Amino acid sequence: MSVVIENLSFTYMPGTPYEKRALQDITLSIREGEFVGLIGATGSGKSTLIQHINGLVKLQSGKLRVFGIDLSARKIDYKLLRKGIGMLFQYPEYQLFDETVLRDVMFGPKNFGMSEAHAYESAKRAIELAGLSFDEIKDRSPFELSGGQKRRVAIAGVLAYNPEILILDEPTAGLDPVGKRDILELITKLKGGAIKTIIMISHNMDEIAAYTDRIIVLDSSRLVYDLTPAELFEKKDELPALGLDLPTTVKIKNLLAEKGFHITEPALDIASLYAQIISKLGGRHE
Repeated sequence: MSVVIENLSFTYMPGTPYEKRALQDITLSIREGEFVGLIGATGSGKSTLIQHINGLVKLQSGKLRVFGIDLSARKIDYKLLRKGIGMLFQYPEYQLFDETVLRDVMFGPKNFGMSEAHAYESAKRAIELAGLSFDEIKDRSPFELSGGQKRRVAIAGVLAYNPEILILDEPTAGLDPVGKRDILELITKLKGGAIKTIIMISHNMDEIAAYTDRIIVLDSSRLVYDLTPAELFEKKDELPALGLDLPTTVKIKNLLAEKGFHITEPALDIASLYAQIISKLGGRHE
């Protein structure tokens, strides 16, 4: 298991007039190799949960192990923990800061103790994994790049120190449709090779439905669902109360059903929905 959480609870400013329960009795496991979506309305506890996983918030109650590191232990190797977890916040291009792309991407590996030569090779590999030409981009200022290129450089900066888990907070925020698709396809490709496990926070149900293997839903500090996308989005009458919408494909499927055109299999992405409609029509394609 990459992450094992048992009865995790957390309260901000306990014992004060500003006390706020952020997590309540959360129990879940994330297996190596999974692509997990983490969703819920604003204030549901998503960020606090992630901050526990990467050690930014100290455990108050419950148990938490991240790739074998016990975060309830008296002594914790936080450097080892954070080296194993790559974190990309919203608009990760704002994390770029150095004069050249190469120096920016080398920062993480060097900070974790790699030699100059090793950091260089790791940065080169990461830039290429992120879908960029190393020779064309290494000496350019990251601030002169396009929005999509900046995001890829930010991803490369995380890949360069070889984390086991990649945590993404709204990874496509601010990108146009083509840029969103390209970044999500890159992330999916990484999950099959350079990255073992991915956790993605998103308010975009189309992305969550099409790309994740499993979805964890938080509401008012509690875990309310832990399901596959197909299972979760069958709950069309329950999700609005949680502040959640349905993916576009599921909405179309439901509208078709109201007109008597029933699709029985899950339709979580456009290609799948299209294929099922064509099949239902007997293969006619005009």
